[in-house]
Amino acid sequence: MYPKVLLFICCILYFTYLQAQKANLTKDQMLKGAPHQVTNPLPYFLLWEDAENFIVAKKENSFSSYKKFRINAKTGKEAQVKDDDIKETPTKEVSVKKGDIYFMDADGTEIQLTQTKEEEQNPTLSPDQTKVAYTKENNLFVIDLSTNKQQQITFDGNATILNGYASWVYYEEILGRPSQYKSFWWSPDSKRIAFMRMDESKVPLFPIVSEEGSHGYTENTRYPKVGDPNPEVKIGIVESDGSKTLWADIDAKQDQYFGMPYWKPDASALWIQWMPRSQDTLKIFEMSLENTALKEIYTETQKTWIDLDDQGSRIQFLPDKKHFIYRSDASGWSHIYLHDITGKRKNAITSGNFTIVDLLQVDEKKQWVYFTCRKDNSARYDLYKVKLNGKELQRLTFGEYTHEDIHLSPDGSYFITTYSNTITPDIMALVDNKGKKLLEIGNAKGEKFDQTIIAKTELIRIKSEDGKYDLPFRIIRPLQYDSTKKYPLLINIYGGPNAGTVYDGWDLRMQQQWWASEGIIQVTMDHRGSGHFGKEGMTYLHRNLGYWEMKDWITIVKWLIKNAGVDPEKVCISGFSYGGYMSCYALTYGADVFTHGLAGGSVTDWRLYDTHYTERFMDLPSENPEGYKSSSVFSHVDKYKGLLRIYHGTMDDNVHVQNSLQLVKKLQDKKKHFEFMLYPGGRHGWRNLPAQDLHSTNEITRFIYQYLLNKEMPEGVLK
Repeated sequence: MYPKVLLFICCILYFTYLQAQKANLTKDQMLKGAPHQVTNPLPYFLLWEDAENFIVAKKENSFSSYKKFRINAKTGKEAQVKDDDIKETPTKEVSVKKGDIYFMDADGTEIQLTQTKEEEQNPTLSPDQTKVAYTKENNLFVIDLSTNKQQQITFDGNATILNGYASWVYYEEILGRPSQYKSFWWSPDSKRIAFMRMDESKVPLFPIVSEEGSHGYTENTRYPKVGDPNPEVKIGIVESDGSKTLWADIDAKQDQYFGMPYWKPDASALWIQWMPRSQDTLKIFEMSLENTALKEIYTETQKTWIDLDDQGSRIQFLPDKKHFIYRSDASGWSHIYLHDITGKRKNAITSGNFTIVDLLQVDEKKQWVYFTCRKDNSARYDLYKVKLNGKELQRLTFGEYTHEDIHLSPDGSYFITTYSNTITPDIMALVDNKGKKLLEIGNAKGEKFDQTIIAKTELIRIKSEDGKYDLPFRIIRPLQYDSTKKYPLLINIYGGPNAGTVYDGWDLRMQQQWWASEGIIQVTMDHRGSGHFGKEGMTYLHRNLGYWEMKDWITIVKWLIKNAGVDPEKVCISGFSYGGYMSCYALTYGADVFTHGLAGGSVTDWRLYDTHYTERFMDLPSENPEGYKSSSVFSHVDKYKGLLRIYHGTMDDNVHVQNSLQLVKKLQDKKKHFEFMLYPGGRHGWRNLPAQDLHSTNEITRFIYQYLLNKEMPEGVLK
């Protein structure tokens, strides 16, 4: 017995000795970004040159420059290379500089293609790289690169008729911000262009006012609020020389939406995504190039809503030209299905209670489909493969990690993954297609990692109040955490359907380490509709935004108060956009639990937001009056207590400042105390306004010190 006791004491003493040798991060490291050597910069992947060789860029430390290396997957040998030595297919590029189009040839030669007073937008090379399509003054144009001849191919564009250029609601909610308002698509054979023609004349104008100068100025934006008319949209196919235009045989005056269309790989037809305004039915039509007749390929209806595809992730045609893979969440979880080219479903490729994230590659010869998913743990991403017939499902990634930034070799024999968890810094590795780790390419763990005291991040799950879901959250406890003491809680959230932020990955942020050193518990948390529990969990939010998010978050906060030492008098929630909405909702509807809030760019009543996003989840106000009432922050202003800081950009063209101003008025009418800050010229965020961005950061810091820590800020904390 005695030797065992002695051994135990020695182990404790040795552990205490090791802890004593560790050093805290310094103030400069946490506040000024000074070198800390706790982590290293990770290499980044550039390309696979062929089936065995790939290129990565590495740097020795945070201040050195990147150098490029070729690594052979079969031998593991690496050698530094110069750009000229990389086996990369030469590419041509087009860009816009000061409103004009420039073309760069594969050899690096750059020429100016246009020189006009009007601004050209979204120049796009044809697949054969012989022509450039673009929009100008809401019309489509094409330049032939061999002759430099410019051809206008649509002619009725004006202030309200947009050809190939998207209206605001299509840009923001349907085609997506990466589109940069582009709504035209080359055919694979470079002979035609599919495009959307949008008539905005019936869409109400919303004024966005600038304070600049003596008289200011107003931007009038065509912005449809819930229930308003949407743009009337037609789908056209125009010859690249403008000689002929075909229009899809769908009445533009129907209350409807169109998603991004798909060209068939042989350019023989265009597939069109259509749904009614109710957004509960999706149809895929095939448009012939011979006439305007449409053939229905696929129809899906759900009780709640269907998301429109924005960046071409719903359908993937197979090389045999006889099949396609289709993604759907109709089962309650996002999965992929094999269809023949007529639209008939052959079989499910994946199934079960997990979510497909990305379809990466199809090896038609060997019948393998490679994809990422959230199967083994909804807070982690993994790479899997499965046969096209849905059999032989295999996990290729390994360990209790999340695997992101995965790059498959051209033939699927190897892949590169970057993996981590909350306590393991990122590691980049080469793995074969049987899941065997072959080579560690880079490790973010720095030389001083083991000698530095870091506030650890932990991922915890607790049961929802109804016992149906294990709700996930990430927690960072104070460095000198004492389970007998109470600490202020700072929560960062977003909220909303399929918008989760909790994952099991490495994320070392110096600001978080600073707050941990100051004695704050920091939490990020997700709810049942966040994506962790598939479409099945999201359906709870249908016609009832705000309620279930808040109900689940209250469950988590009550657990933290009871089990993690949270001071119930200092529960602060912070978010922007939808997160701002939830912060406002927390200080009204949830005011018995949440005591402080930071709400930026907030939706405060869903009747003030746009048609497509809001009605997808809430339906029309006339169809769901009680849902709109209960989800509105305004309906719960009487419950407000604690302290809310509201802040907003005056020229926000997404969530209009109207939202915050109407909340301010209602709080004033009720004689409630709150704080309010405007950022002149700020859009939906103000990173392009350095002074305002800095001020916003500093004011949030002041708020935390004043109300959560109840002390003066140390010198040097403000940026």
